[in-house]
Amino acid sequence: MLDLEKLKEQLEASIAPLGYSIYQIKYHVVEREKLLSIVVDHEEDIDLNRISEVSDIISNKLDELDPIEEAYTLDVSSLGAEKPLDIDKLDRYIGRKVNLHLSHPYLGENYLEGTLKEVNEKEVILSVQAKAKKKDYILNRLHIDKARLAV
Repeated sequence: MLDLEKLKEQLEASIAPLGYSIYQIKYHVVEREKLLSIVVDHEEDIDLNRISEVSDIISNKLDELDPIEEAYTLDVSSLGAEKPLDIDKLDRYIGRKVNLHLSHPYLGENYLEGTLKEVNEKEVILSVQAKAKKKDYILNRLHIDKARLAV
């Protein structure tokens, strides 16, 4: 039986030196075709060249490990342009446009979108375009329950 957690660890060890991590790994059947789907993440944006690079590394490692006996298709993808963010690591995204979901509304809003200006232990400063002006909103970090990049 395929141990996906063990496989994830083995594959991640081969891509971690390049800054990649595995966000999700799944082995399933789609339209009678067996599919090993792997979603990777990286702090920097992942373009087609990077997906190709990491896919080659994973494919080579799978050839070495040979964990799946039957024929299958390998599908390597990224979280995309609007990937979810770890709230504890928001400081990595200063200067980037983000969408924040708040557990306690700020000025009546549960969702805010803008550019991260500053992040500290207690607060997040988000620069939001309000009509023709930009306004800085100072948000309680504990009130942010979800975050993602915004395009």
